[in-house]
Amino acid sequence: MKKCPYCDFNSHRITGDIPEDAYIKALLHDFENELPSVQGRPIHSIFIGGGTPSLLTAKAYQNLFKGLQARVVFSDDIEITMEANPGTYEHDRFQAYLDAGVNRLSLGVQSFQDEKLAALGRIHCADEAREAIASITSHGFSNINIDLMHGLPGQSSDDALYDLKQAIDLKPAHISWYQLTIEPNTVFYSKTPALPPDDTLWDIQEAGQALLASAGFQQYEISAYSQPGRRSKHNLNYWQFGDYIGIGAGAHGKLTDTSTGQIYRNWKTRMPADYLAADRYISHAFEAGRRVLEADELPIEFMMNVLRLHEGVDARLYPERTGLELDGIIKQLVLAQQKGLLECMGPGTNRLQPTSTGRLFLNDLLEFFA
Repeated sequence: MKKCPYCDFNSHRITGDIPEDAYIKALLHDFENELPSVQGRPIHSIFIGGGTPSLLTAKAYQNLFKGLQARVVFSDDIEITMEANPGTYEHDRFQAYLDAGVNRLSLGVQSFQDEKLAALGRIHCADEAREAIASITSHGFSNINIDLMHGLPGQSSDDALYDLKQAIDLKPAHISWYQLTIEPNTVFYSKTPALPPDDTLWDIQEAGQALLASAGFQQYEISAYSQPGRRSKHNLNYWQFGDYIGIGAGAHGKLTDTSTGQIYRNWKTRMPADYLAADRYISHAFEAGRRVLEADELPIEFMMNVLRLHEGVDARLYPERTGLELDGIIKQLVLAQQKGLLECMGPGTNRLQPTSTGRLFLNDLLEFFA
């Protein structure tokens, strides 16, 4: 295993056997510490991501889900997503994952061209990606997301459209199509490759969106495209400023304390060995930090999420999720409308929704709420 040069996620090389039983036990103890924040609410989605979670066995996940269900209620239509990489998955495991309760897979393909995959440091080739998706489908998974990047080193518009066409031909329910960004603390940050010029990036974006729309994929968020009825429940919760619990090494959560109304973010210790060691200590030993979001931070925190959605959200979600009155940001809303970045909120309208211009210049729109 190795880390990709663009990746800034909390992932680590494997050295020796994975301590599955100990890690699942720690996850469940970590979750128990978060139970006061659940306040009896059911769990609507689970996302198993970061690194290569498909390296754990189906039995490990079965034990995790049983342990979670012993502590909280799963909604009847719960979405359980697992990330997987074409270069590390095993064909015979996927039926077992499905049997364990995983009902959605997100495959990190990134490109269907071997030279582009090599530039990204991926360990799979294009044929392995196609074989992985065919195998996953044959094992009964119908809710599949394909992760694709564009704006890759040396990529032309034709290259990017080729990747999209390959993905569309495999008939996934969902495609996450996003531009490569150079993040701090990555190899690409210190040794930045030659990326396509802005004109090419614009051409790729316009042509790609038209191609996806022609294939029946609805763009509902900046980088998310789905067939009807197949939007990601888990990611929609993020973008609607919902609460979520993060368990595991390096996991982040965002929660509302219903007794005080305070909204806070917390994060867990990053190193797996330290995370496992924390299981021997007192309550909340897994938590590395916690920060309360102050009232003056909430408008931008809320808008940074909901304005990524093409349809925006019902305006009533603002007071519901922040505890603040909408009147407190009316001035900003009016100014954004006057600039043509936000849809009009007049009589009979009740949505916070970016215009097509607002989606193109989202950072400018968000400045009104910072």
